[in-house]
Amino acid sequence: MAARRAFTVGTRGSRLALRQTELVIEALREHHPELQFEVREVRTEGDERSQVSLSSIGGQGVFVKELEAALLRGEVDLAVHSLKDMPADLASGLTVAAIPQRADPRDALVSRGGATIATLPEGARVGTGSARRAVQLRALRADLEPVDIRGNVETRIRKVDEGEVDAVLLAAAGLGRLGLLDRAAELLAPDRMLSAVGQGAIAVQVRAGDARAGDAELIELLAAIDHRESRLACESERAFLARLGGGCRLPFGALAEIEGDTLRVRGFISDAEGGSAFRAEASGPAEEAESIGIQLAERLLAQGASAFVEAETR
Repeated sequence: MAARRAFTVGTRGSRLALRQTELVIEALREHHPELQFEVREVRTEGDERSQVSLSSIGGQGVFVKELEAALLRGEVDLAVHSLKDMPADLASGLTVAAIPQRADPRDALVSRGGATIATLPEGARVGTGSARRAVQLRALRADLEPVDIRGNVETRIRKVDEGEVDAVLLAAAGLGRLGLLDRAAELLAPDRMLSAVGQGAIAVQVRAGDARAGDAELIELLAAIDHRESRLACESERAFLARLGGGCRLPFGALAEIEGDTLRVRGFISDAEGGSAFRAEASGPAEEAESIGIQLAERLLAQGASAFVEAETR
């Protein structure tokens, strides 16, 4: 059988999703300039119901399920996701074949006049659709008011410019990929605001090696853009998520970093209101990334988080 040289790439239709898809294609062509790609936009439940809070329509997975279905039906050959949107359990028959080098995983504050969290006026309204960001924001300044908002990056920034909110919290990686990082008044260090699991990383998902469809060949091609340190860090964070329950809707975050051969992962989880919050970290050999992530989750559960994790999953 002749080697395939043309592939269909599935993606959401937002400007950020399309830019991330461009980055994946550009990286692949650096290694395989002969490859051809057709980009196919797929609307997801999260896109269709953009006026509804994420928690009310299922949280993680609402930007992923339709792309996974298109893969399984053979309508696309690979799908490009923001890894932070992917639930801990992938659809049967699919695999993440590549995680390119991760961008900045931190959160960023975009505000009018360049105000930082410390200098925002008392009672300022800060837009975010993330419970994780909201509870950590209140821990930094209890007087600030988190406001639940949805929409793409540009829409959220426009809400600041038009005065609907005083500021918004966004992923620094998304701002950077869209050339909007200069709008950030402040980048928040992990000891102030821990990132979402997988934040800043792109995942390239494919069918799990069906030789008849040429998927095994595609997996081999994608290996050229898989970044070892980024994959290990994200595997540790996703193992942390899986141990907490996979579909956990409580506010939580984790960030793994590798220095030399050592992986360090920090995590937090709180009850829905942020009244009870726990933080911990774990470290060890980078090649044991998943077990270190599980160890971190176990430490948080042992501290007392198990009570509200169990209550949330009943």
